[in-house]
Amino acid sequence: MCPSIAILYNQPSLSRYTALGESAAVTGVMDEVNAVNNALMDLGCQTTLIPLSPPLETQVTLIQKINVDLIFNLFEGFDGRPETEADVAELLQTCGFRFTGCSAPAMSLALDKVKAKKLLKEEGIATPEFYVVTPENLDSAYFRYPCIVKPTAEDASHGIYEDSVAYNRDSLERLVTRVCRLYGGAALAEEYIVGRELNALVMGDKKPFVLPVSEIVYSLPQGMPRILTFSAKWNPENPYYRCSKAVCPADLDFTTRKSIEKIALRVFNKFGCSGYARVDFRLDHKDNPFVIDVNPNPDISPVSGAVRQAIAGGMDYTEFIERIVMYALGVTMA
Repeated sequence: MCPSIAILYNQPSLSRYTALGESAAVTGVMDEVNAVNNALMDLGCQTTLIPLSPPLETQVTLIQKINVDLIFNLFEGFDGRPETEADVAELLQTCGFRFTGCSAPAMSLALDKVKAKKLLKEEGIATPEFYVVTPENLDSAYFRYPCIVKPTAEDASHGIYEDSVAYNRDSLERLVTRVCRLYGGAALAEEYIVGRELNALVMGDKKPFVLPVSEIVYSLPQGMPRILTFSAKWNPENPYYRCSKAVCPADLDFTTRKSIEKIALRVFNKFGCSGYARVDFRLDHKDNPFVIDVNPNPDISPVSGAVRQAIAGGMDYTEFIERIVMYALGVTMA
């Protein structure tokens, strides 16, 4: 089967992330696009690259005129309008396209970290306690320190720095003020779980499965919080990048591994995910897993954690991309 495929993605451009020193996540999209394109061509597919530029309203006609068998959806939302990630998926659904990855409702839910955490709690899935705060309402909530402060609707670790963990009221106020000023709206302040950090990539459609679990192993100097900052992902010159190493498969006992896999599958299904999605965890001091994030559109460039887990699961990059395509086309794979 050699379908014609259009790769949909963000046209790299100057954005607010450039001013914040966080443009690497934006410009790095072409590494992902080129790798996916090469893999699809290796599979014999006819490909077309379709970059999208803001505003979304001007791109609707372009999308509607696409004439292919499948759209490989790598679009991650426009700067300042994260909701457009789900808007594009919804437009693809409305136009009747088959496309890779998760649906619009799954993307919308996962992007709203507050709604996502509320759903997790409703389903009895452990997640750190949290508050939605602004500088004006800090006094109305009780905080258990330490807590980590982050934007309510960003991915790729935007807004997470080495000083994003608050240990007292003064540092909390400073961090909340910064997040609200730089990213708009309110901030999410959640209990900081101090234990191991794990990632589980779920793949599939009717019978999803979990690839080997990966761990972020930190070797940071004492006093630096073990968190996956923006620099840890994107800045090779930063100590967080050098001292945050992904290990896959993670060294887990049988009970903990099975618990992670079971929860990841529950989250995947409850959020309505399809194709592939990543669930991030922290273990507390008793090795109890807490879900800290759900990513329905994770990076799948060759150096990404998702691909690291696929390789540990016995796939090479081209086979990984082929599976994503087959799931989107409704082809059952063993």
